[in-house]
Amino acid sequence: MLCNQCPRQCNATRTATENIGGICGMPNMPMVARADLHFWEEPSISGTNGSGTIFFSGCSLHCVFCQNGDISTINKGKLITIEGLSNIFRKLEQKGAHNINLVTPTHFVDSIICALDLYRPSIPIVYNSSGYETIDTLKRLEGYVDIFLMDFKYINSEKSKIYSNAIDYPKICKDALLEVYRQQPQCVFENGIMKKGVIVRHLLMPQSTMDAIQIFDWVREYLPNSFFSIMSQYMPLFKAANMKIINRKITEREYDKVVSYIFNTGFQNCYVQELSSAKKDFIPDFDFTGI
Repeated sequence: MLCNQCPRQCNATRTATENIGGICGMPNMPMVARADLHFWEEPSISGTNGSGTIFFSGCSLHCVFCQNGDISTINKGKLITIEGLSNIFRKLEQKGAHNINLVTPTHFVDSIICALDLYRPSIPIVYNSSGYETIDTLKRLEGYVDIFLMDFKYINSEKSKIYSNAIDYPKICKDALLEVYRQQPQCVFENGIMKKGVIVRHLLMPQSTMDAIQIFDWVREYLPNSFFSIMSQYMPLFKAANMKIINRKITEREYDKVVSYIFNTGFQNCYVQELSSAKKDFIPDFDFTGI
């Protein structure tokens, strides 16, 4: 197949086992680095039992600070079949997962839809994305995805170009968020666990407090029934350790400025990550568990 299902529009040749010319570097069949219960998502996603998280290999964005660089850029992972992916859904459900959490799934949407057609779990399907999505790809997911867990990384196109080589990211992400909000306009919970809805994540980065505030204000205005999750876990990993400005963690002052602003608006639908979360302890081992 010639692939144009992400905004890069590579027109890459992707066969079952090969990728020629594509930025994600992935074949058409799914490649997975880990599939297990995960306890470090938002409380309504992880709950007490854990989120049934499937970490896909490859990525179309390639952020310089990616904490999952081993799988997003180095492409560590195991190639599996569509039947194998549907079996992973079943196994995670049997382990008591609150949901099936598809991490960095964009380039495997074809396989994910086929796997869900083979076996649709009785628990929610979470689409855990960078926010760099085409509307056509998102529309194909309508009826398959219950919860969209979407990043809004940048509102400044200059930063999105420097850190992800995606100058169009801010507009692409806004359009994508409006589309998933159309599909899931209300957050539905049962015993504190999200069953349907949209959560918008933003990773606070060094010298970017105003960006974070602008992103929060946009979400509050245009996606008023969604949840906003401000994350403080940024660490200068991967290529970021050698880049000026972002070669450090965020400061307490930066954190307090953004969190105080959010609280002072009175917006209730918020998750706030503790500043102490910037630790490598929260990065999973991509050791092929559950595959």
